[in-house]
Amino acid sequence: MKRLKIWALPLIVLVLFSCKSEKDYLIKIQTRHGDMYAVLFDETPQHKRNFIELAEAGRFDSTEFHRVIENFMIQGGDVFTKEQLPPNEWPTVPAEIVPDYFHSKGMIAAARQGNNINPEKRSSGSQFYIVQGKIYDKDELTTDMKQLSERFFQYIQLGSNLKLKDEYSRLYEEGKYDSLNLMMLKEKKNLEQFYSISLDKPFSREQIEAYTTIGGTPHLDGEYTVFGKVVKGLDVMERIASEETGARDKPINPVLMTIKVEHLPKSKITKEFGYEYNDL
Repeated sequence: MKRLKIWALPLIVLVLFSCKSEKDYLIKIQTRHGDMYAVLFDETPQHKRNFIELAEAGRFDSTEFHRVIENFMIQGGDVFTKEQLPPNEWPTVPAEIVPDYFHSKGMIAAARQGNNINPEKRSSGSQFYIVQGKIYDKDELTTDMKQLSERFFQYIQLGSNLKLKDEYSRLYEEGKYDSLNLMMLKEKKNLEQFYSISLDKPFSREQIEAYTTIGGTPHLDGEYTVFGKVVKGLDVMERIASEETGARDKPINPVLMTIKVEHLPKSKITKEFGYEYNDL
């Protein structure tokens, strides 16, 4: 037994050393607003490999953040338009939607065509977006607001709810839409009892924590592949998101990018950027 214990110790040390010496790719996105640094997830291997190959080949360089919507996201990386490839020849990547990776602020996800022509939710072979989003109230976040609105509108048509209907009309005419939402949320329990339904929208504890603190775009969850995260430079994303835009949400003053890739020990990425790996 003693001999087994003596040999077990070096084996444990070797395993620990091996884990801590593993490397990962650090992504650096350079823009005129500054630099953003990101990591890509191993759980989305095809997206990670595709992005790194494009970046290492310099194909992202001189593409733009060509679609910018404040409090939503910034989108860029249109490699194939830059290379004048016909749209019908643009490659795609199979969806890798992982429930643990959702659209909280700073997440990187793949753009794609809509479900009507892309029911498999395949991702664009180059275009990506970085989530800005907004911070949500917990009640609004965890309620199916579309169904709540529909049921509420039915409810106020009843003769016994004329005062409620008048208040709704007043707020609508004054453009006080936040107050309208609060008004409907206050009636949520009454509506659930009256129609014998649940108006809840399921979210995990992690999603609720993220969306009610740092914010994000929860309505995109489960629809697009989230494959990375900005670990430094969110202020750069915020500045890009505030750019003045013209037609099709394109910045009037182009925001060009250059993307570099560096292969670094995971321990160094954790130390310098605060990103925690599960295997360390």
